[in-house]
Amino acid sequence: MSGIDDRGKAFENKFAHDESLRFRAEARRNKLLGLWAAEMMGKTGDDAAGYAKEVIRSDFQEPGDDDVFRKIRADFDAAGVDQSDHQIRRTMEELMHTAKEQVLKEV
Repeated sequence: MSGIDDRGKAFENKFAHDESLRFRAEARRNKLLGLWAAEMMGKTGDDAAGYAKEVIRSDFQEPGDDDVFRKIRADFDAAGVDQSDHQIRRTMEELMHTAKEQVLKEV
């Protein structure tokens, strides 16, 4: 039974590690996305950093990326930033790849 227990424990550890990396990558992506969106809206310095934190917090409203997308979309609309839904989602995807690479380099 010890072999089965060891494999089960190894699987649990890998799952926990993978989930931790995914969470960190999503948070990093949201920060990068927030900084990108802040730049598009003309925010700089502390305003841009504060906005990036708002984007990170928006991801805790519901599972998935739709809450983050809705925040960016609403803020762009309010600020008169001309970006299509497709462009926002494409940027989210591109920044997720960047965030994953950054997080994996830190491990």
